[in-house]
Amino acid sequence: MTTDTNTKSPEAAAVPPSGPAPANKRVPRGHKRLLTRRDRLTLGFMAGVPTVLHVALVWVTALASIALAFTSWDGIGFDSIKWVGLDNFKQLFTDNPQFWPAVEHNIIWFVVLILIPTPFGLFLAVQLDKNIRFSRVYQTAFFLPVVVSLAVTGFVWQLVYNPDTGLINSLIGANKPGHYIDWIGDPKLNLWAVLIAASWRHTGYMMILYLAGLKGVDPSLREASSLDGANEWQTFKNVIFPTLRPTNTVVLVVTIIEALRAFDLVFVFNKGAQGTELLSILITNNIIGESSRIGYGSAIAVVLLVISLAVIIPYLIATFRKERRA
Repeated sequence: MTTDTNTKSPEAAAVPPSGPAPANKRVPRGHKRLLTRRDRLTLGFMAGVPTVLHVALVWVTALASIALAFTSWDGIGFDSIKWVGLDNFKQLFTDNPQFWPAVEHNIIWFVVLILIPTPFGLFLAVQLDKNIRFSRVYQTAFFLPVVVSLAVTGFVWQLVYNPDTGLINSLIGANKPGHYIDWIGDPKLNLWAVLIAASWRHTGYMMILYLAGLKGVDPSLREASSLDGANEWQTFKNVIFPTLRPTNTVVLVVTIIEALRAFDLVFVFNKGAQGTELLSILITNNIIGESSRIGYGSAIAVVLLVISLAVIIPYLIATFRKERRA
């Protein structure tokens, strides 16, 4: 009985043929993949340019402002920089009649934002969290002022407050000669008029923050509260609001920052004159005003920086501690 020499056993078939491997077959390297020189240059460019801009526009300018706060400089040539020590701060706290009113106005700005638009934004968030009809439309409408530039917002409210053709004076009949109400020019009214515009914008901001916090509340908490017989207000007061503590912290910090950096609306309205002085306005007027006093303006900026850090640093410490515990 003859055997077929062309028939191969399974063991023989499993043995790979001897000889060199094909040239087009690559040796597998697992999941490791090396970056080419072009990839490294691209990544370096994408990460390097923003880093350089951030350092140059934020850190360098901040450190330069701190250094210039102890000098006297009119901005013309570096040779005119003179070291004056704490003279700028002494003059600021004792001889500047606009400084303490500006601090007071910044405090009023914070108090108004925390007492009026913040609770109203929370109210809107609670209503929109109920998934009512057209909730997306309402969210867009209330959040639109946040997206619009503050300068544009200021121009819009200037039209509203116009003594002759403004909406408010037209509605209350104060657009006639002898009955004008100058909402922007009257020192007793202009700050509150600006705060109404700021509150209109701040409400949408708070609404989005609280709405995001409400979306993270465990639905089982609501169900357990309803099973215990609690009504809607009791559920919100005793169950929902305590869980919004992280959101409340963010809201508080954001509101303080908004009050300290307030500038655009006031500058568009009347450039911070006649009862609307703010620290940011004083900084601008002293640095780029008609009589440039860069050292003095930098001293005001340092004061504003210290106030901001006094709020931000405790918040960051609390956040990092919470992350470590988690």
